[in-house]
Amino acid sequence: MKKILIPIILIITACNSENNQTMNKSKNEVKAPIAEKVPYELKEHGNIRVDNYYWMNDREDQKVIDYLNAENAYTEAKMKHTEAFQEKLFEEMKGRIKETDESVPYFYNGYYYYNRYEEGKEYEITCRKIGSLDAEEEVIINANELAEGTSFFDVGDYSVSMDNKLLAFSTDTIGRRNYNIQIKNLETGEILKDKIPVTTGTVVWANDNATLFYALKDETLRSYKIMKHQLGSDVKKDQLIFHEKDETFGAYVYKSKSNQYLFIISWSTLSSEMQFLDANNPNGDFEIMQIRTKDMIYTASHYEKDFYIRTNLDAKNFRLMKTPVNKTGVKHWKEVIPHRDNVLLEGTELFNDYLVLQEKELGLNKLRIISWDGNKDEYMKFNDPAYSVFISTNPEFNTPILRYTYNSLTTPRSTYDYNMDDGSQELMKQQEVVGGYNPGDYQSERIMVEARDGAMVPISVVYKKGLKKDGSNPTLIYAYGSYGSSVPPYFSSSRLSLLDRGFVFVLAHVRGSQTLGRQWYEDGKLLKKKNTFYDFVDCSKYLIEAGYTNSDKLFAMGGSAGGLLMGAIYNLSPETYKGVVAQVPFVDVVTTMLDESIPLTTGEWDEWGNPKDSVYYEYMLSYSPYDNVEAKDYPAMLVSTSFHDSQVQYWEPAKWVAKLRDMKTDDNLLILDINMDAGHGGASGRFARLKEVALEYAFMLDQVGIDK
Repeated sequence: MKKILIPIILIITACNSENNQTMNKSKNEVKAPIAEKVPYELKEHGNIRVDNYYWMNDREDQKVIDYLNAENAYTEAKMKHTEAFQEKLFEEMKGRIKETDESVPYFYNGYYYYNRYEEGKEYEITCRKIGSLDAEEEVIINANELAEGTSFFDVGDYSVSMDNKLLAFSTDTIGRRNYNIQIKNLETGEILKDKIPVTTGTVVWANDNATLFYALKDETLRSYKIMKHQLGSDVKKDQLIFHEKDETFGAYVYKSKSNQYLFIISWSTLSSEMQFLDANNPNGDFEIMQIRTKDMIYTASHYEKDFYIRTNLDAKNFRLMKTPVNKTGVKHWKEVIPHRDNVLLEGTELFNDYLVLQEKELGLNKLRIISWDGNKDEYMKFNDPAYSVFISTNPEFNTPILRYTYNSLTTPRSTYDYNMDDGSQELMKQQEVVGGYNPGDYQSERIMVEARDGAMVPISVVYKKGLKKDGSNPTLIYAYGSYGSSVPPYFSSSRLSLLDRGFVFVLAHVRGSQTLGRQWYEDGKLLKKKNTFYDFVDCSKYLIEAGYTNSDKLFAMGGSAGGLLMGAIYNLSPETYKGVVAQVPFVDVVTTMLDESIPLTTGEWDEWGNPKDSVYYEYMLSYSPYDNVEAKDYPAMLVSTSFHDSQVQYWEPAKWVAKLRDMKTDDNLLILDINMDAGHGGASGRFARLKEVALEYAFMLDQVGIDK
């Protein structure tokens, strides 16, 4: 791809003294930052695109930082009249959180492990007790102490050695998802000198209590090398175990539930390959389980003498196979659970007496319990019309107890212990909504909406009882719709701040997810990607036709690839929405997918296509939000991003907003909020995140005239 830079003096009018003075005026007089156009030509397949804002791609350039700060100042000025309301929303949402709280402990290798929060503190404290919950508490990670002096902090992973004496843990203080691994002596509290930089954060102990395996990232943040570290040795001399040279794959390492095997998995969107090693022999050589094959995905678990393999081999919705650990090639695989056209096999959990399957049918999660002796094969029953249920932490084999989590649009997150022998269960913990919450005050629905091509798209809906479907209700519709990632119906205590003010909340389970199985995903990717956008618009129009709302009160929200969805529907059907919230949106699709130096690009080609192929180039170009901005009226919009985002670079939303400002023909609010201290997930603290939610809620509520 040939790029021609046309030099022009860069002038950021938002940063001059005149503009700074206008920031103090009323919200109607504040001037938006105007980014100077610096034409930059991008040529591909004989086509020339001119990107006037390509100069924003340099995060080291002070002019770029000044421009981003000007955008933040503009957003603050335009939303200043809502500051008190934002604070009220923040305190309201924070007030529903039980500040001093604790997770349900789980038992592993002689200890009970749990996390807890202390009042007023942003981060978790990870603890354990030996043998009994009545034993003395041992704090193994206090993230609040580790986070002191940082504006962002995240614990990526932690792993305790098999002798329970050493803790390996990883932290990120930038938000770029490059984690540093450290080791703590749990007997003395000493942090050892071993410090491993630029990793994925995952760390795995071999069974000798002295050998660690981890994954390194390259300059594009691809996980590409599996390394081995000997305790006390020079990190620079760590041994390379595996180098994933295919740029469309990433490599990761993990340990089997049995603690008997170490696994390396090479993974792309459409294929995978696994290697395994006896965890008692860390200096041995990893063996290939089954060589990678195009379009074949498989993952393995270990139990006794066999590997249990979930695979899409001749099974679009996956099936379960098993093979002896000494005969792992595909020719030795025997079927345990067959493929079903209408049921997606999402995961498994193995116990001594039971096999538990996590499945999805007609868009809803299900848990299926099967005894190895053949006497039991049953589904657990759940009553909500729209809910989510997942297998939780189950580190033990020899137990009849299955731990799972359940929640719905009206039921707070609940952790249960289910006795697979007799069918009894115990609620171990339900998320407490401080100040009182009555699920009976709210109504949830699950509806199938017919899309323009006849596909039936599920939507999950929740609102406060007593709502009239007279077309007058403010409504928020949310979706993601990529990578086969399904957003389940889930409870949110923060969302109550919308529902209690008359909002309807809707999850659209559009194509591109796996809500209705693997085909549902394949029908919303590559050259069928527009189905994702059309589904969302058609679900939005249904909400208007069915009397939930009208186009002057309908809002759309999505993040990351869901932010791409927001950008696409913003161009496709702007008249349908009052406002759009685009969180860390992936909007400059063609340019990013052509640039292999940008983090994660090469691994994305199976999802979006490789634009070096003209067929994919033309298709991407036809929907890429940045490339399809037009001179027309658009609804109000709040765009958010983070300066250190490793998934979607900050310049994509920044350029998009600049181009929209230049071309749109309306006077509707358009603001960009940039977190200069965070990454893809935004603020890291449990309360700091709520500040961002409060801004989003205030933006929508203000647009429909609700200010209290």
